[in-house]
Amino acid sequence: MALEGLHHITAITADAPRNVDFYVGTLGLRLVKKTVNFDQPDVYHLYYGDERGTPGSILTFFEFPGAGRGRHGAGMPYRVLWRVQDADALDFWSARLRAGGVEASRTDATLRFADPEGLEHELVAEDVPDPPLAAQADDIPPEHALLGFAGVRAYAGTTRASSAPLLEALGFKQTGPEAWRLAGAERRAEWHYDEPPGRGRQGAGSIHHVAWSAANDIELEHFRGVVAQAGARPTPIIDRQYFHSVYFREPSGVLFELATRDIGFAVDEPAATLGAELKLPVQYEARRAQLERALTPIANPRAA
Repeated sequence: MALEGLHHITAITADAPRNVDFYVGTLGLRLVKKTVNFDQPDVYHLYYGDERGTPGSILTFFEFPGAGRGRHGAGMPYRVLWRVQDADALDFWSARLRAGGVEASRTDATLRFADPEGLEHELVAEDVPDPPLAAQADDIPPEHALLGFAGVRAYAGTTRASSAPLLEALGFKQTGPEAWRLAGAERRAEWHYDEPPGRGRQGAGSIHHVAWSAANDIELEHFRGVVAQAGARPTPIIDRQYFHSVYFREPSGVLFELATRDIGFAVDEPAATLGAELKLPVQYEARRAQLERALTPIANPRAA
């Protein structure tokens, strides 16, 4: 059994309309699911990704209106790495972001920038065999589209040295002093630790957790046992409707999730209209009218 790189990354926003404008309107991702936080249903959970909502492309956000700006620090992921096809794609994104008022820093093989709330992103031009995971935005040439995750950078906690046994148990291979790779049959992802600038604080623009991709409940149960044997404290398997999950913290402090890829986002709406309507877990359907009044109105630039 092998985990297939990243499944999704979940962050926090204080402003869902601006969040949708940036990730759909600027980055060209598809809004593949508009639902609510299963534990706090008056809060949005928005999912962006490729056309099908494929694990490995999914960036999600909880909206907490009015939340203060987060601060990245020890024991927190702070940068999302995306693949693009080549240097021409980096040129395209540099010009597009600049035209939209977004500052970006370019090197030969990367482009770094932040979203409106400070969440860092890095586009990486690399040639890998992983199938591309691209959304289809009318104003972004297909050859320049984002192609799914390349990895994540995190600020290390004081106990990062003790993370190695857990990472190795999950199938990560060390590629450098603070660098790891998790690779399955089709997808791989990089995991890097950097020196922290200080203590962090969850808030708008910060990453809440990082999820790694398991095939199904059989793999999930297997890796839950692996995690427990390695000294972490995994939760029971939790039904998140679009996948099943197990959560635990790695020793550096980062909240990890293992999520299955056997259910998917078309389980409650057609693939052609993913993200068009608010979808609620069954237990909250009776509260639909109340929740729709409480949730922030958003407009999808792609639908417009």
